[in-house]
Amino acid sequence: MRRDKPYHHGNLRAALLDSAIALVAEVGPAGFTLRELARRAGVSHNAPYRHFRDRDALMAAVAMQGFRELTRTMLRAAGGASDALERLKRAGLSYIAFALRRPEHFTVMFDAPTAVKMHPDSAQAAAEAFATLLNLVKDCQETRQLPPGDPHEFALLAWSMVHGVAKLAITGRLPYRSKARILKFAGFVIEESLPAPRA
Repeated sequence: MRRDKPYHHGNLRAALLDSAIALVAEVGPAGFTLRELARRAGVSHNAPYRHFRDRDALMAAVAMQGFRELTRTMLRAAGGASDALERLKRAGLSYIAFALRRPEHFTVMFDAPTAVKMHPDSAQAAAEAFATLLNLVKDCQETRQLPPGDPHEFALLAWSMVHGVAKLAITGRLPYRSKARILKFAGFVIEESLPAPRA
């Protein structure tokens, strides 16, 4: 009589998330089932349901991981500069570096919007990442390095700029292949799109 695979093998939730990220790299965020995920993780087909209600819940957990790491990445990059505009620029460059480092997370974060919006933890993590950008923009406005106006619009402008470069990069649409060359181009885009700090 065949025995089912065990529910537990170490940290099952982490193993499932790792397997999900690997599958996203192969087939995208919508191209697999929880049954396939369980097979890849080496557990019974019912095991994923002990941690995730459905695939959307799993994708939300992957997205939450990504948004939290993105927020830490932007804060760490911005913390290395005393000038408000330079902090914004460094955070923007770190956004693109994050996408290059975590393309599967990045894909889930922005190509599975229903999963993100429908789950409070992932929605909150996404909101915190945007709030980080918004605060950097407000700092620039307070120091008159960006014009007055609705800070949300400036934040959306900055986000659109770096997100466009990041998306083009991870989908192979830029003519550059090395991460160093992509980041050099990203730095050029950011420098040309935002004013230089005042003396």
